[in-house]
Amino acid sequence: MENIDLKPIGYGIGHLSVIPLRKHPFHTAEMTSQILFGETFVVYEKYYNWNRVRCSFDNYEGWVNQIEYQSISEETFVALSNRQAAIVSDMVEVMYDHTRNRMFPVLIGSTLPGYKDQAFEIEGIKYSFEGEVTMPSIGTNCRKLIENAWVFLQSPYLWGGRTPFGIDCSGFVQLVFKLCGISLQRDSSQQATQGEVVNLLSESHPGDLAFFDNEDGQITHVGLMLDNQTIIHASGKVRSDKIDHHGIFNEETKQYTHKLRLIRRIL
Repeated sequence: MENIDLKPIGYGIGHLSVIPLRKHPFHTAEMTSQILFGETFVVYEKYYNWNRVRCSFDNYEGWVNQIEYQSISEETFVALSNRQAAIVSDMVEVMYDHTRNRMFPVLIGSTLPGYKDQAFEIEGIKYSFEGEVTMPSIGTNCRKLIENAWVFLQSPYLWGGRTPFGIDCSGFVQLVFKLCGISLQRDSSQQATQGEVVNLLSESHPGDLAFFDNEDGQITHVGLMLDNQTIIHASGKVRSDKIDHHGIFNEETKQYTHKLRLIRRIL
């Protein structure tokens, strides 16, 4: 996406279950990504009721409607950026907003800044959450990545999606790594620049990322290696398939669906 070089004019945080991030400032525009509860962003531009933002987690840019998020001060934005955050690990669980006296669902991968003793606060608004959380830490191993990936099995494919109720290929691997405290960029072509190149498929390890290109040589797909012959990826749904040096082979259709371009190791 086009890089934003403007100065910040505001800050925000996702206070709903999920917020669509759109390519253009209107509701029918293409959804390019989603902002989960607790994820922050910087506002750079306004157009009527729409704000152009850059997400803190992955620097992804797009438009959000101002009625769909909570504005926060620069001081709060900085404080949240420097505060350890728990990550929701339940598929879906209820959050309680004590200040507004209401409950609402939050999804796996949501961020709970300053979470302690099942509670946290954002600019005077008090929340409590009794579901399962993970506290990202140094020392993540490939086994944990694989466990995270299987949680999303059968999740339907959705362009721009980042939830188990609709997710795309790069959103899938991004969330799998986020649950381990590792930030990946948003699009597969961006993720293909991270980590170190693995020269041969036979040398790949569980947790490596495999990338696939189209006829024009553009990276358009990504998946997570389960071993050097099997991959889990979002294509129609989150599924596991066989992979060889040609690409992904679908046993159901007996066809290759994606052409292998390269493999990269993040861990």
